Amino acid sequence: MESATIKEVRITRIFNAPQELVYKAFTNREMMMEWWGPHGFTNPDCEMDAREGGNWKINMHAPQMGFPNHWCKGIFLELNPFDKVVFTTRAFIDENDNAALEGLNTIILADENGKTKLTLHATLTKLAPGIQAAADGMEQGWNESLEKLDTLVSSFDSAKENK
Repeated sequence: MESATIKEVRITRIFNAPQELVYKAFTNREMMMEWWGPHGFTNPDCEMDAREGGNWKINMHAPQMGFPNHWCKGIFLELNPFDKVVFTTRAFIDENDNAALEGLNTIILADENGKTKLTLHATLTKLAPGIQAAADGMEQGWNESLEKLDTLVSSFDSAKENK
């Protein structure tokens, strides 16, 4: 039975990297594998069709936390280079492709004097019983993912400056 629980998270963050690079981190398979998921997660596999209506799927791996092979997936609903990414998220997926958690994520990017202002609005639209902890940790999880994203795009920018 599905829960009517809805949770929203809004996060604004400034990245010391150009807007195009931050946008690319949401639409490039290799980059997404580097930063997606909270601290302690790695992503050994990712499939991505970065176009409106295209699917994405990532294998989140954190055996020490009880997630040895956790697939998360969704659909890109809107891609407006380099300003906006809207995508769905489905997680805790069973063998019949039923997701216990579903959400909608909107990422708005804006140039701030060569840096990028990212505004995230994540809405949890479905939460099945037994996974309330995932909803409770949603804000922390997004913040940790964005910390990893910041490290990634900052290293790209630093590498460019060092050339």
